[in-house]
Amino acid sequence: MTPAHPATVCFPFVGDLVGGSHISVLGLLKGLDRRRFTPLVLVSQTNGTVAHLFEDAGIPVERAPSSPELAHGRSVGVVVGARLAARTVALARFLRSQNVDIVHSNDGRTHATWALATKLAGARLLWHHRGAPNAMGLRYAAPLLANRVVAVSRFASPDPGYYSAARRTHVIHSPFDTTERHDRTAARDAIRGELGLPTNAALIAFSGALIDRKRPLLFVAALAAMRRARPEAEIHGIMFGESLDDMAERVDREAGRLGVSDRVHVMGFRPCGAFWLAGCDLLMIPAIDEPFGRTLIEAMLVGTPVVATASGGNVEAIRDGASGRLVAPECDVALATSCLDLLEHPEAARSLADVARAEAITRYGEAAHADAIMAVYEDMLAKAPRRVRQGPGQDPRGDALGFR
Repeated sequence: MTPAHPATVCFPFVGDLVGGSHISVLGLLKGLDRRRFTPLVLVSQTNGTVAHLFEDAGIPVERAPSSPELAHGRSVGVVVGARLAARTVALARFLRSQNVDIVHSNDGRTHATWALATKLAGARLLWHHRGAPNAMGLRYAAPLLANRVVAVSRFASPDPGYYSAARRTHVIHSPFDTTERHDRTAARDAIRGELGLPTNAALIAFSGALIDRKRPLLFVAALAAMRRARPEAEIHGIMFGESLDDMAERVDREAGRLGVSDRVHVMGFRPCGAFWLAGCDLLMIPAIDEPFGRTLIEAMLVGTPVVATASGGNVEAIRDGASGRLVAPECDVALATSCLDLLEHPEAARSLADVARAEAITRYGEAAHADAIMAVYEDMLAKAPRRVRQGPGQDPRGDALGFR
């Protein structure tokens, strides 16, 4: 039954670095039933990268109320925590003024900024967890503040316990555009042309933020192991992704130390990442405890075989030997050996890619993801009466904040 008015679902974002959470929300919004739910996308900068991502897809955004800037991948210190607490009431007032029914937070910085404000505003909080199961926020804040948790994999789900959000957790894999197609030859030519590589060069991709958990230095070590095993082969590592801290410089130094500076190419973040993956012979994923990597599924969809560590959510996405290859974690030789085997047996690589693409189309479509998330929304709203919606002339602070 269609409600008298759609529920307002707020998607706040902190910072201006585009990541997998933004792409996933974009996929969700494509399938969101506007008769039942009205999205409100909040960004830190209305002329920034995140804003353009949504606006280019026809989704309007609004500027979020100011809040302390949180560094990506860093814990919240005492000073910043105090500043966040000081802004909580203002954020709660804003949510009330916008008649927000559900806040759907999608990354650690957003959880830290908006979770308590959601509670104070009397709205419902869906905590979308895309990180490790031992994340501090998931362990200590989500059980108290989240009405529901969505984890991107079984690996990322909270452990059961007396103080845990496990019983309120749903495992819903991230959404992907399964209709996306790319010309692999054109993509390969674009990479080779930009780097001036010979036509017989084999291209091994690394895709994702250059951070320690994704093990970019292990990728370099695996390239070096391949060169030692096949010194005559033109095998090149193509690294796509934003570098955080000084990781790009560390990659360059490690490549120099291992004698593969001419074989490792850091190409930075590229829009339309699936196109660049389509141009590569293989995707290597050396990451440890990756909750559920988007690039893995993107590679499956564009026909690029995957070699990944048997760690985190990788084991939920890949059937070893059927839809990809899984190898021992933290082992450059294992990664190198599996990659070389597929390069030398292209028919086996093509078989893996064909199976992987068929499975990805079936399991990871945007429509199925949107249906699953909307079912969670409906369940959340059914567990609590809808608040009286405020008109434009009403005081946006409301009794729930204790100001009257």
